Amino acid sequence: MPLSGINVFEMAGLAPAPFAGLILADFGANVIRIDKTESFNADVLNRNKRSIALDLKNKLSIETLLELFKKADVLLDPYRPGVMEKLGLGPDTLLKNNPRLIYARLSGYGQSGSTAAGHDINYLAISGALSFMGRKSEAPFFPANMLADFAGGGLMCVMGILMALFERTRSGLGQVIDANLTAGTAYLATFPYLMQKFGLIWEGKRGSNMLDGGAHFYETYQTKDGLYMAVGAIEPQFYAALIGKLGLDQATLPNQMDRETWPSMKKRFQDIFLTKTQSEWTSIFEGSDACVTPVLSFNDTKDHTAPPQPAPILHRTPAIKSTSADTDLDHAFLEPGKNSMEVLLEFKIEENLIRRLLASGALKSKSML
Repeated sequence: MPLSGINVFEMAGLAPAPFAGLILADFGANVIRIDKTESFNADVLNRNKRSIALDLKNKLSIETLLELFKKADVLLDPYRPGVMEKLGLGPDTLLKNNPRLIYARLSGYGQSGSTAAGHDINYLAISGALSFMGRKSEAPFFPANMLADFAGGGLMCVMGILMALFERTRSGLGQVIDANLTAGTAYLATFPYLMQKFGLIWEGKRGSNMLDGGAHFYETYQTKDGLYMAVGAIEPQFYAALIGKLGLDQATLPNQMDRETWPSMKKRFQDIFLTKTQSEWTSIFEGSDACVTPVLSFNDTKDHTAPPQPAPILHRTPAIKSTSADTDLDHAFLEPGKNSMEVLLEFKIEENLIRRLLASGALKSKSML
């Protein structure tokens, strides 16, 4: 597997960092989550990971982590700026002990930014990306918590880690990665930002442009059975195919790019889509270049994407395929400390230190020495 032999330690957190760890684990990295002993971690992004549980208020735990991190390739830090330094686990200390370490810091506003609390919607708002989202004359609307948490945060963090791993093959040195959800999400919005700046397809107000809900040929339409079809027929040849499949004569219609007619064309399209069920429309458009597809849930996608599969596909060194068992609660939740003893012995932590950890209650473990 592409990341076999890469040791990743993930400080337990929520959403972005666990997703980053999940991606690394799916592609073969040895990902070990550092849990706290006093609470149950309700994260479900635990596929292919192991857990060691330590009391981070105990000096013996910090001593243990310092030893473990000497053999780490990657450390995922999900905390607010300054937290790891207070624990004695800041990058200056760890990189001195292990110059090859890639120290990935994942925060809301960056290591030099605000330390205030925030969630996906806040990072979307501050980044500028949220200003592009929403219907005309309505409030900005957010796409659940997928964009900032998982794309701008977790996925961008993985990209930084992979670039740092590649650079390390030349320099032999690790480095600190400042992956923050606000900057990462702003980066994702590069295309609409530039298009708006130069007055191209995003020249109008939110919800009135080609790709944000203004155009009739880039929209979702309800079907007779209350389901939906997604239409994305931008190019002229695709638009022509769409018009044909809808039973319309393009010669009698206004120009595709006539913005003044977009609202009336939306109503006309909607009336047509309401005459048939989603299944019927799917059969009509299947195999055509009209760029029309059914809006499916993960319960409908069968073996296409459910459960969500690691991407992209590497043909020679593929990731571990996700199975339906991964979505069962018994498999999704990783018990904190489930692998404590196994991990400590694997990384050759001295038995004397392990005994002291157990005696002090700093280590949560299902097995003993």
